[in-house]
Amino acid sequence: MSFRRTPEERAALERAKATLDALRFYPEPVRLDRVRILHTPRLFKLPWFRRFHGYNMGPLILIKRPLDQCSPRLIAHELCHVWQDQDHRLRMWLSYVTQGYANNPHEIEARKAGASA
Repeated sequence: MSFRRTPEERAALERAKATLDALRFYPEPVRLDRVRILHTPRLFKLPWFRRFHGYNMGPLILIKRPLDQCSPRLIAHELCHVWQDQDHRLRMWLSYVTQGYANNPHEIEARKAGASA
């Protein structure tokens, strides 16, 4: 695993950021300085993760498939979660505990971001 972003990773993040910047969900734009996209196929073999194609953990966007096989919609969706985490980390993570996944307002917002990509 490289500690530096590849040109493809930078381009994918910049495209997703442009999508999110247009949506203006939060007062401050998403910051990309520490965001990484990591291809972690083994993670998605675990029972909890099998249903996902991407997953966000703070500044990390974890993806099931190689980046060149991921849609811009998926990257925008996951970057929206990074943005939510940057804007209101505790409230965002607690919402999944208290409100679940399917109808969670943060998930709905990320779906809108992905659909805009």
